[in-house]
Amino acid sequence: MLNNYSFKYGSKVINLQLDDKNVLTTLHSKELEPIKDIEKELNALLDNPIGTKPFDQIFKKNDEVLIVVSDVTRLWIKTAAFLPIIVNRLNKLGIDDKNITIIIATGTHRGQTDEERKLIVGEEIYKRITVLDHDCDGEMIYCGTTSRGTEVEVNKIVEGKKIILTGGIVHHVMAGFGGGRKSILPGISSRKTINQNHLHSLSPDEPCSNPLIGVGVLANNPLNLDMIEAASLVKPDFLINSIVNTSGNIVHFVAGHFIKAWEEGCKWTDEKFGIPIKEKADIVIASCGGYPKDINLYQSTKSLFNAALALKQGGTMILLAECRDGAGANSFFSWIEPLKKGELDSALRKGFTIPGYIFYAAIERARNANIILVTSMNGELIKPMGIKAVKTLEEALKLAGVDQGFKDKKVILMPYAGSTVPLY
Repeated sequence: MLNNYSFKYGSKVINLQLDDKNVLTTLHSKELEPIKDIEKELNALLDNPIGTKPFDQIFKKNDEVLIVVSDVTRLWIKTAAFLPIIVNRLNKLGIDDKNITIIIATGTHRGQTDEERKLIVGEEIYKRITVLDHDCDGEMIYCGTTSRGTEVEVNKIVEGKKIILTGGIVHHVMAGFGGGRKSILPGISSRKTINQNHLHSLSPDEPCSNPLIGVGVLANNPLNLDMIEAASLVKPDFLINSIVNTSGNIVHFVAGHFIKAWEEGCKWTDEKFGIPIKEKADIVIASCGGYPKDINLYQSTKSLFNAALALKQGGTMILLAECRDGAGANSFFSWIEPLKKGELDSALRKGFTIPGYIFYAAIERARNANIILVTSMNGELIKPMGIKAVKTLEEALKLAGVDQGFKDKKVILMPYAGSTVPLY
C-alpha cells in the first residue's frame, strides 16, 4: 500500500510516496510538555537535589559564588529563564549580588558582545551581577593532571569561590552528551587543556576517530572520562542543567552533584530523545527539519550523524538539507584544503578544533555509506568529502537506484533527524 510522507526542506515541504512494505519505521521524537512553573519546579529540585545536600546547606551567608553559564551559541539552553531563580535563592541566603560573579563558558569560542551577554543571562541579571567572558588564553590556575595526561588549567576566577555549573544536556557526537562537566572542560579551561582533552576524539593508533567515542556513549569514552576527571579537580559545588524539547521549551531539569545529577539527566535524555530500532536500514531518508536547522552544511551534520546510526554499513543515506548559506563557518569548511592534500588527519592532530572534528567525522560517515545530499549547494564543493549532491529528491532516488521502486530494500524515515537519535 502506497503512503505519502512529507519532509521539510528549507522553507518548503517535499513529498514522497512509498510502499509500506519497504518502510521499517518512521522515527519521531516524543512529545514533551514544557514545564509550566519553572520557578516552582527548580526550587523543589534545589531542596531535594540528586547526590548532594540541599542547596541551602551548601551555600552560606557572605559566600563568594561563581556561576558558570553557556555562551551565545547555546541560547537554546534558556539560561535566562532560570538564572534569576538561582541568584534570588542565593540572595535569600544572605549572599549579596556583589558576592556573585557569572562567567560565560566560551571554551575556545570568541567573547560575547554586551547584547549577547544580555541575551544569555537576561536584562535584569545583567544589570545586577558582574558578567565576564572566559578567555582560554587568559590567566589560569593549575589544578592537577588527569590520568590520561591532560594538564588541567582553568580560569583563575574560580579561586576562593563556591562554583555552580549550569548548562544543557543534549546528545553529543564526541562527548556522548553535552552539559555537566563540559562547563569546566572545555568551558573555562585553557586552550592547552582543551586541545589535550579533545585529542582523545582521535584514535591513538590509526588515522580515524577514536572508536570509543560517539553519540550517547559515556562508558569507556576517554573524552568524557577525561572531562569528568578534570572537572573533579576543580570541585564544583552544585549543578543545574536544563533539557529542552524540539520547540525550544524547557521540559526537564536536573540539579545536585555535578556528576550524579548530570548522569541522571543523560539517562532521561536518552529515554526521551533516543528511539530504539529493531534493525538498521538499507536506505535512510532524512530531513534536518527545514530552515533554520538546514541553514548550512555545518548545522546539517547533526542530522547526518543521527541518520548514520540507523543505516547499515555500506547503505545509502538521502539527506534533505537546503544549506542556503552554503557550507557554514570557515572554521568548518576550511578543512577541505588539508582533505584535498591528503593531510586531514595529521592537520587535525596538530591543530584540533571542534568544527575540524565535525568535518572529519562527516568524512568518515561518507566513507562508510553512500551519502546523497539534496541541497542548493554546488555539488563540486563537497565532492572531495565523498558526498554526492543533487538538487531534487527525484535525482537522489535515481542516484540511489530506487527511482523505479525499492524492491527488497528496507527504509527508515527520519523527518526530524537532528532531534531523533536511533538506538540499536
